[in-house]
Amino acid sequence: MNLKNRLAWKVFVTISVCFVGITASDQPVAVQEFDHAYRKYGELLRSHIIGTRVDYTNLQRNRTALDAVVENFGLVSKTDLLRWTREQQMAYWINAYNAFTLQAIVDHYPIQNSWLSLLTFTPRNSIKQIRGVWTDLRWHAGGTDVTLDEIEHETLRVHYDEPRIHFAVNCASVSCPPIRREPFTAIRLNRQLILAARDYLASDLGLQVDGKSLRVSSIFNWYGEDFIDDYAHLIKTDKSERERAILGFVSKYGPLKASVLAKSAAPRIKFLWYDWTLNDIASH
Repeated sequence: MNLKNRLAWKVFVTISVCFVGITASDQPVAVQEFDHAYRKYGELLRSHIIGTRVDYTNLQRNRTALDAVVENFGLVSKTDLLRWTREQQMAYWINAYNAFTLQAIVDHYPIQNSWLSLLTFTPRNSIKQIRGVWTDLRWHAGGTDVTLDEIEHETLRVHYDEPRIHFAVNCASVSCPPIRREPFTAIRLNRQLILAARDYLASDLGLQVDGKSLRVSSIFNWYGEDFIDDYAHLIKTDKSERERAILGFVSKYGPLKASVLAKSAAPRIKFLWYDWTLNDIASH
């Protein structure tokens, strides 16, 4: 995080803390009752994630455990959250987003084909067939009711200045960076984000070398601006800031061949088709 954004983060935390009536000097260690290791959530993930896919059939059968995990996120208040470190907050919101997504799928599983899919070219079994999944469905977290879009776009992207979150939050689709078999935790957050980025770019769904072109995930097309501050300066070329940011990210986290090509500043950037098919083990 650059100096400007570090200062912005400090201002955001200070204002937020004052708003709920506590001062910076009053901030204690993170709330004791909350398990920042996410042990129960970790058990759930390890039991139902196979490779890059989710066993939704068995997860639905074990939905009591899933519901308990989701309920636990709802026990955290605004005051609790503001007392935590930046890394604890980020891990909380990433894990909450992924757990809520799992519950949304289970609540509508098996997802049935609809006339809407024919009009939007959506796969037969896709999260996009759940009406309002990102904008209307709500969960209680951080002392308020939130949608998935609000967690991703109004909390994680706005307040934490960390573009690697795009490889941590999971949209339950084949082309999405896969949900990992372990929860994100504050103590390992940076390392986990590095691995998430590297693993995704090492897959054909995230990055492909095509002659002198780099074919990258459409995630970079949708959110390319998020990468500019941290990665555009890594590439010296007359390309746009957005293109330099994408190349800079690939040069840092991509496999060797792609990294070398990105550093040359020569490749043309193309975007891969995004497969919205449900990341279900049953359809693998």
